[in-house]
Amino acid sequence: MIKLCGMRRPEDIGYANEAKPDFIGFILAEGYRRTVSAEYAAELAASLQKGIKAVGVFIDQPPEFLAESVEMIGLYAVQLHGNEDAEYISRLRKLTGAKIWKAARVQTAEDIHRADSCGADMLVLDSFSPNANGGTGKTADWELIKSVKTKTPYLLAGGIDINNIEQAIKILPDGCGIDVSSGTETDGVKDPDKIKAIMNYFTKG
Repeated sequence: MIKLCGMRRPEDIGYANEAKPDFIGFILAEGYRRTVSAEYAAELAASLQKGIKAVGVFIDQPPEFLAESVEMIGLYAVQLHGNEDAEYISRLRKLTGAKIWKAARVQTAEDIHRADSCGADMLVLDSFSPNANGGTGKTADWELIKSVKTKTPYLLAGGIDINNIEQAIKILPDGCGIDVSSGTETDGVKDPDKIKAIMNYFTKG
């Protein structure tokens, strides 16, 4: 599985439609460079080709807002990138039928186990930064991640690009995948050539 995250322009959706990843991501948490409103994400998602699923990335926002965004945009999944716990996920499941993904900023094995025990449908294992709730653009401790067996499938995130994708693919168990954002950009915007290179290598790998 592969997710291209940080979509925020009509051109980005066009690139995704050509590349055909499994998922694309919209940043719906406020205050980030790639943040888009739910209303604008809905406009962009309307142009997605059938079979590409949209995921919304949220950080410690009210469950009701997530449920409303799912309906407005047609999200397949919500990705929780803050301090949301099992209780939060339980509340959210009562409001929406969307899949629930839980991100973990991996510093220790316990970070992975904690996310794995939240009852999410998918994990997103990202790199640790003391000053970041969202993605960091830096690679996580892949050897640590490889050493921890999870009951929940996961996407490996954080600093993946064409230069390290081979290493990333090699550590993935069956049923897992990668989440790429900055590795598909040049000067802060999506680069169709980088997207194609990642997709081609992922398929080949």
